[in-house]
Amino acid sequence: MKLYTNIIKRFFDFLAASVGLLIISPLFVFLIISLLILNNGKPFFFQTRTGKNGKLFTIIKFKTMTDKTDEHGDLLPAMERVTNVGRICRKLSLDELPQLLNILKGDMSLIGPRPLLPEYLERYNKRQNRRHEVLPGITGWAQVNGRNTISWEQKFEYDVYYVEHQSFVLDFRILLKTIDKVINRKDINNSENIDMPEFTGTNES
Repeated sequence: MKLYTNIIKRFFDFLAASVGLLIISPLFVFLIISLLILNNGKPFFFQTRTGKNGKLFTIIKFKTMTDKTDEHGDLLPAMERVTNVGRICRKLSLDELPQLLNILKGDMSLIGPRPLLPEYLERYNKRQNRRHEVLPGITGWAQVNGRNTISWEQKFEYDVYYVEHQSFVLDFRILLKTIDKVINRKDINNSENIDMPEFTGTNES
């Protein structure tokens, strides 16, 4: 188990990210240029997220929304700021591609619980916090079992299940299910239509 999670998986992540970036480099450059034009010179979206053992890191994604504001200076609703290229990126999960750089840096893995905002750290219960025992991933068990169509509590249960059952076989299953959902545009990337509400904690009686 530890041989796979500590050595083999890291080697595979690094190899997959390196080869992936090489293969998609023409698309990567095209998206950067397109988003540079559409987003006033800002093709990337940077945000602080929580990684393994609660360590903070900066996640990198393609910027799919503009920074347009209303007459009061407040940002317009998300769906009014999504560009046409950004909408395509979201539907095809292309906005996640820059996270291959996070994998090369060692902040993330190809497969693992999605990294969330640091302010959520104090809101997890003890079991939910176990999701930080492994590297976060671009896709994961929760993502292929509903993503934004399930509750936070369900999502965290899937995350903890992954932590407790992490293996090559499970990772391979997740990878195949991810490919299927992206190709068939299932709920793996419903974020263009469904936004998860903020996680405020779990009420435990």
